Amino acid sequence: MLTSEARELRMGLFACLGVERWVDEVAATGPYLDAATLLDAARRASATLSRAEVDEALVHHPRIGQSARDASTAARFSRREQASPDADDVKLSELIAAGNRDYEARFGRVFLIRVAGRTRAEILAELNRRLLLPNDVEVGIVAGELREIALLRLAALIELRL
Repeated sequence: MLTSEARELRMGLFACLGVERWVDEVAATGPYLDAATLLDAARRASATLSRAEVDEALVHHPRIGQSARDASTAARFSRREQASPDADDVKLSELIAAGNRDYEARFGRVFLIRVAGRTRAEILAELNRRLLLPNDVEVGIVAGELREIALLRLAALIELRL
């Protein structure tokens, strides 16, 4: 039986990266005495995301330009992350939507990129660049983006609790 603190940690971790193995691994090495130790454990556990884990995590990510509608922590993260100065640019939104469709047709999964700190124009340029990559290279990039997103989200959760 999990304590309420352990259950809360697991729920927070899952909102950061929806991969059961990662959540299990990070949660198992707690409790954490400080934020740096928790972030380090999360970084180490995310260093070896498998292709199956990438697919597992992508289930929890909306398409770029589409905000998750529910009230979950992950959905709140997504809505905040997708806010950018050019988020209301209709032409960019149309181009990203078309790029999303092309990406899904080519790779069979949603396009994922760390959007925090990037404009829609930068995202579109990266989407177009990555459409030309081989699948095995692209899976590695997606795994790296998932790690970045997870660590940013975890840092934000830690900040909220301080």
